[in-house]
Amino acid sequence: MERRKESAIWRYFTVATPARSTAVCNICKTEVSRGGSSTATYNTTNLIKHLRKHHVKEHAEFEQATSSKGAGGTAQQQLTLSESLQRREKYPANSVKATKITEKIMECIVLDGEPLSLVERTGFRRLIEFLESRYTIPSRKYFTETALPELYKRVRDHIAKQIKDVTAMSFTTDIWSSDVCPISLLSLTVHWLDTSCTPHSAMLQAKNFHGSHTGETISAAIKQMLDQWRIPLCNVHVILTDNARNMKRAMAILGVRNLGCFAHTIQLVVDEGLLSQRSVSEVLACCRQIVGHFKHSNLAYSRLQDIQMQMQMEPKRLQQDVKTRWNSTYIMVQSLLEQKRALCAYIADHDDLPSTLTANQWALMEKTSIVLAPFEELTRKVSSSTASTADVIPAVTVLRRLLAREGDEDTGIKTMKRTLLQALERRFITLEDKPLYTYSTLLDPRYKDRYFTNPDTAKYAKEALLKELQEGDCRTTAITAEASEAAEPLEKAPRMETAAPSSKSSLMKEFDQILEESDDPGAATSSGPAVEQLHAYFAEKTIATSDNPYQYWGVNRQRVMDLGGSGTGTRHGAGTKRVDDPLAAPGTERGFIKEN
Repeated sequence: MERRKESAIWRYFTVATPARSTAVCNICKTEVSRGGSSTATYNTTNLIKHLRKHHVKEHAEFEQATSSKGAGGTAQQQLTLSESLQRREKYPANSVKATKITEKIMECIVLDGEPLSLVERTGFRRLIEFLESRYTIPSRKYFTETALPELYKRVRDHIAKQIKDVTAMSFTTDIWSSDVCPISLLSLTVHWLDTSCTPHSAMLQAKNFHGSHTGETISAAIKQMLDQWRIPLCNVHVILTDNARNMKRAMAILGVRNLGCFAHTIQLVVDEGLLSQRSVSEVLACCRQIVGHFKHSNLAYSRLQDIQMQMQMEPKRLQQDVKTRWNSTYIMVQSLLEQKRALCAYIADHDDLPSTLTANQWALMEKTSIVLAPFEELTRKVSSSTASTADVIPAVTVLRRLLAREGDEDTGIKTMKRTLLQALERRFITLEDKPLYTYSTLLDPRYKDRYFTNPDTAKYAKEALLKELQEGDCRTTAITAEASEAAEPLEKAPRMETAAPSSKSSLMKEFDQILEESDDPGAATSSGPAVEQLHAYFAEKTIATSDNPYQYWGVNRQRVMDLGGSGTGTRHGAGTKRVDDPLAAPGTERGFIKEN
């Protein structure tokens, strides 16, 4: 039946049923024998002869169809015996096909973080055998000593080519321990923008770090890694580290700008606040005991799971907090609040819990969760791939306002909120005095000068920025180009979809509230191209906080440079971002878990 459908002869004949021994000619309606005695032996020989003898024109069409490849006929030639045997032979190890498959397997191992032992596993080898039986998987030794170094060289050459002409790069670095091997690793990740203002990142190296972790040894190791990539220190825009003293010492020895991890500092603030109020500390201690009980008792967890299913709740495990894991205390409290009904039912039926929570403690947990929610959201925000130094001042300003706001719902947590605010003030007391942060915030189209807590600070920062614009300082010419951006209103980048106001968190609502309260920048106090451009830039409405500033600059980059052509400084080459560019320095590096 399948052969009948494939042959071009059936354009001219019809069979009533597959088992019928004759076919009807569509042209003359004559019944023609199909030959053979059963469906297994039926053929089209008689049909072709009938067409050739009685319908010459149609036979010519049939011949043309069968002689053309892909025309639906049966023109495929049968393979010879040698060709069939050849198709069963394994690919040579150096053949193009085998080489490509090996490369893809190596890429799979690297991209998915699989162990090299994957190529020795039975299931994986059977999968490859089924997909391509002619391919022979090389040994693990080959992947380790040949395939992996070849892939590393290709990727290294690709990254080196991308950053070759970039004259300002930001870096993140940290010392961390491997989960599978008891060694310390020093990693170095580079961040840069291409000519279309699209951000890129690449880990340059994760180096086995022996010996004492002093500032001297760390700086020497980082300098060695930079030299291996032929990156001069003058091209280092800023290096982001944790807040450990040895890291700060290392950056001072290198003579490069250094920023502490903002998210790490925020978590230190949270730790201070949680420890300041005894009632909160006691509740958290009870929470840890309850979660620990269910984590260590399979029977207890099984009973809780049964209760969850009876209540038609999604079975979820309770989350334990870990001191070195950001937001884990908030996540633990949230997991308990979500399972409050199930836990109360469990306590009513079983008495094996090491601790229980009173109604007042449940209420205290809810209040604590509300206070910690902005910190958790902010940590995720500044840990994103698009975060920059421009996010820091607005974030601190919003947290200050939220913590300073008092209400009746603060009963029982006033000490905690007051301590959080004091810790925030103390750790970020000089934030708005640092040019790297102020310039970045001013030049971010989402924030500009709207989020400074002190109007005088914003005024001084704009004056300093204007001075650099007027002087055309060669060290900050990229700032010059970007700050000179509006002799007339700039074109905005396409806006992203934003959440409806009712669905916004308290954190994002506070961001919007600050923008609504912002005063008009007023008239310029002096004149000149740079002054007019800077004033027009600040007078323009900010883009939404959910919009992508990189996309904004990608749209407006050329226009800004054209506006900055008259007396506002020189233009840098492609891919250049200079000292205080808000898009050149990441705001945080996920994975920094060192304590202060």
